[in-house]
Amino acid sequence: MRAKQFCGEHYIFLGGSIMNNQGENIRNIAIVGHSGEGKTTLAEAMLFNGGAIDRQGKVLDGSTVSDYDELEKSKKMSIYTSVSHLTWKGVKVNVLDLPGYYDFEGERNQGLRAAGGACLVIGANGVLPIGAESIVDYCLKLGKPLIIFINGMDKDNADYLGTVNALLQKYAGKIAPIQIPIMEGGKMQGCINALQEKAYLFKEGGPQEIPIPEDMKEQVAQMQASLMETAAENDEFLLDKYFESGELTREETIHGIRLGIASVNTIPVMAGSALQNRGVINLLNEIVTYMPQARERLNTLAEDIANDKVISVRTDADAPFAGQVFKTVIDPYSGKLSYIKSFRGVLKSGSTLWNANTECEERIGQVYLLRGKKMEPVDALEAGDIGAVNKLGNTNTGDTLCDPVQKIRFTPIHFPKPNLFMAVTAEKKGEEDKVFAGLAKLREEDYTFSVEKNAETGEILLGGQGDIQLEILVKKVKSRYGVDMKLAEPKVSYRETIRGSADAEGKHKKQSGGHGQYGHCKIRFSPCEEDFVFEEEVVGGAVPKNYFPAVEKGLRECMEHGPLAGYPVVGVKAVLYDGSYHDVDSNELSFKMAASIAFKEGLKNANPVLMEPIHRLKIIIPADYLGDVMGDISKRRGRIMGTDTEGANSIVTAEVPLAEIKTYTMELRSLTRGSGKFVSEFLAYEDVPFELVKKIIAEAQKE
Repeated sequence: MRAKQFCGEHYIFLGGSIMNNQGENIRNIAIVGHSGEGKTTLAEAMLFNGGAIDRQGKVLDGSTVSDYDELEKSKKMSIYTSVSHLTWKGVKVNVLDLPGYYDFEGERNQGLRAAGGACLVIGANGVLPIGAESIVDYCLKLGKPLIIFINGMDKDNADYLGTVNALLQKYAGKIAPIQIPIMEGGKMQGCINALQEKAYLFKEGGPQEIPIPEDMKEQVAQMQASLMETAAENDEFLLDKYFESGELTREETIHGIRLGIASVNTIPVMAGSALQNRGVINLLNEIVTYMPQARERLNTLAEDIANDKVISVRTDADAPFAGQVFKTVIDPYSGKLSYIKSFRGVLKSGSTLWNANTECEERIGQVYLLRGKKMEPVDALEAGDIGAVNKLGNTNTGDTLCDPVQKIRFTPIHFPKPNLFMAVTAEKKGEEDKVFAGLAKLREEDYTFSVEKNAETGEILLGGQGDIQLEILVKKVKSRYGVDMKLAEPKVSYRETIRGSADAEGKHKKQSGGHGQYGHCKIRFSPCEEDFVFEEEVVGGAVPKNYFPAVEKGLRECMEHGPLAGYPVVGVKAVLYDGSYHDVDSNELSFKMAASIAFKEGLKNANPVLMEPIHRLKIIIPADYLGDVMGDISKRRGRIMGTDTEGANSIVTAEVPLAEIKTYTMELRSLTRGSGKFVSEFLAYEDVPFELVKKIIAEAQKE
């Protein structure tokens, strides 16, 4: 028995036939890929072949098991992670259909936490599709076993070899095609499994075995030789034998490939058509044969809370229970549903568990198995399996639930921070509280968006991963809580300051019978490093000391709205040096008004300027896009501060005006075919270029 350790997890490979032992008959497979590649269609075909459904639904008809939400049906795309299960050759396969669009990266991360392996679906277009690289790289980083399914082989001009070559070019040494498609009339009619050395034609009742065509035997031999070499690289014993004899037996090749899959050193490639249900049965066979069993993930790391150390959590049915909530669904009518991956032990209905994150007990009600929106009540959830529990009051996504006798805590799930912000308001006045209450409830099931008030502009900002996610949030609040909200581009928090000095006189005089109002002050204005400084140099009692605070207060109130466009003023020093008063008519209000008059006059003559916030960007992109991104930053009035490399990626550091990057999330995606990411932080304020000042002032006056 041979073991291999990587990325904090420990696998052990048993080989041989499937035995009816706990955890050995479970596969947890995430279906991943970019939006539109056919993930949901593939999941549907898998469920149909496994007998879990009696007909294969279609995304365009809104009849699939996975895309059951009304928003998913209307959008014709997956928005949420869904879980379904089927049985194939005595093995339970949990299929997690994950959204492919960039905006739902949080859902993808949740699903991959629960999955033991992933199946990447890509189109047979002869290129490495959008988003595929980031998914492969993420699985490699996690140490998540991966298999690639080239979909759409029924389409005209399907290019299997071109697609495989694109994969080989990017991931040399890892890609291992194990199938050769049998093509006729430009479409895939069957396949040859080089590992098993068998050929099949796709028939209505399933694959029909046929002799390997004579004109393809040489191609099969070449693929087998390549697979032998790949298998040998995954095991020292096999490598020694391969060097000595130049070949491996079929069993040794399969064993080496399986080792490589589990350690993510080998990524097998298959092909077919999910829509036509061709090659899907072959895929299920390979998943059951080669993808790691739930029991093989012996050492998942967790924190032993009592002993303050890291421990290995084995998928053992007899050990105290430990699982993690990887997804939360909030329903306005039925309440809260928590999706759970059982890493150890058995989760039983009616049991009491410890939440290691909130440090409180949770009473487990009914346990369910999931098939899309359908929930099947069961007495228990076995070790290594995936299920759900409803109405957990103190448990959220990412929380660890465990037996109180051995308290442990798993690593939290990573959720990306929002990088696109829009101003949100209620469509109808008076419904603001309903909007924010609805968003607060949605926050319980989606940690990738935020709601915060911008102290500078007073706007409520809704932050997310992209425009599609924000659009979905607006629709969810409407459908679930019956309230409309609207989004708009957020305002930029400009500032005003002065670059020169000026003296100004402010006199407030009002006579209305009886006591009048009189305040008179002379103030010198100049730039300074601090936001606001007030001093006085009055001699001879021209302005009584008891009116100094009123003058300062009047000036501070004026600092909120500058003379150019009404934006807050910073960097001003005001020195009260002279003035006059009236024994009867002078009061604090009069001197506040006089200070206000002096402020407006003084700043107007002290070379006022408009300033804009500058943000520091750290942009991570594939090296191929470096020139395009740097050119784009320059067009946005940005400054490139430096570049660096990290593996195959380039890292660009730049300083860019906030006004130029309000929607940069979508623009960077477009520029880099979805592969670019960035983080942003406020750096400083700088003067707005002269040619833009008039436009900004006009817009401010219009508002």
